Amino acid sequence: MINPFEGVGIGVALVTPFNEDLSIDFKGLKNLLNHVSEGDADYLVVMGTTGESATLEQEEKKEILKFVLENNPKNLPIVYGIGGNNTTHVIKEIKSTDLTGVSAILSVCPYYNKPSQLGVINHYKRLADESELPIIIYNVPGRSGININSSSTLVLANHPNIIGIKEASPIMDQAMEIAAAKPEDFFIISGDDMTTLPFLSIGGLGVISVLANAYPKHFNNILSNFNSGNLAKARDYAYQLVNIHPFMYTEGNPSGLKFLLSELGLCKPFVRMPLATISEELQEKIKEAMPKSI
Repeated sequence: MINPFEGVGIGVALVTPFNEDLSIDFKGLKNLLNHVSEGDADYLVVMGTTGESATLEQEEKKEILKFVLENNPKNLPIVYGIGGNNTTHVIKEIKSTDLTGVSAILSVCPYYNKPSQLGVINHYKRLADESELPIIIYNVPGRSGININSSSTLVLANHPNIIGIKEASPIMDQAMEIAAAKPEDFFIISGDDMTTLPFLSIGGLGVISVLANAYPKHFNNILSNFNSGNLAKARDYAYQLVNIHPFMYTEGNPSGLKFLLSELGLCKPFVRMPLATISEELQEKIKEAMPKSI
């Protein structure tokens, strides 16, 4: 199994900034790329859920990937999201996308269909067999409607072209079962900002983060302090995000996050339907919860 990452670390699930007319705001995207690079992010995740991939056209996705590749100040590794609930279509998209410069594919668990565990295993095996790039599983029961259990993940962990899992299930027992029995070169990444530190404690290798769009250095501080043995300081950094984190999801992701980024002067707050810009009430809550020391 070839791992394209050095130690994995902090991945930023990049938003797609929009102008008021909902065209892509490339100036905002460049601001964001500079910001997360200066904040010592370790890799970029393009076209994840936070990037509003569901409401972007294929041509727009290609434009965004090309722009990120050309405006990547520290030449960070790029993970590109290609997933869906039609295995054949996902394979076609993988094969028809120019993935030059991309390190791995992040592929979400098939949603809506609610396949069995065997169906999930067969789906990911097919993707991994057909893809030239390594696959990272994305388990997110809150969005897909099903959970990839630890037994299924461990079966998939032995496929030579499946290198890890972004685990966004709230079941820590499950993550521990995977960590205890996985192959050494298969990595577990936290799929939720608030489980970054618990995942590190069981052998996880960082996080694919929503809030790292705004506070990349903060997540780097959590990781570096944990790795240096300063658990108390790592906890302090993690606790500073507890109040603002829920508001990122109260009225949909990335609606809350885009408002936060607009407050930081990085991009505009606009999202595409069916998402909506957040209410004035939530705006005030986010302003009040913004960490003052970051």
